[in-house]
Amino acid sequence: MKSIIILGAAIVLAGLIAFAAPSFNTENTRDVVKLGDLKVQAKTEEPHIIPPVLSEGAFLLGVVLIGAGVLIRRGVD
Repeated sequence: MKSIIILGAAIVLAGLIAFAAPSFNTENTRDVVKLGDLKVQAKTEEPHIIPPVLSEGAFLLGVVLIGAGVLIRRGVD
């Protein structure tokens, strides 16, 4: 089951990236006032924080999937 191993590796990588960079910001632009052709816009920045438990859980889930894929492949051969 090569696809399980690849999926597990992708989840491990996502967990490592989330653990290395636990926060990111998004920017939102919205119109505050619109008077004829004149527009006043406001940009807001929202921080998003990824909990360490979530990144650790993703890492462990990926490792389990890789292990399961290796065991399934070993049983098939």
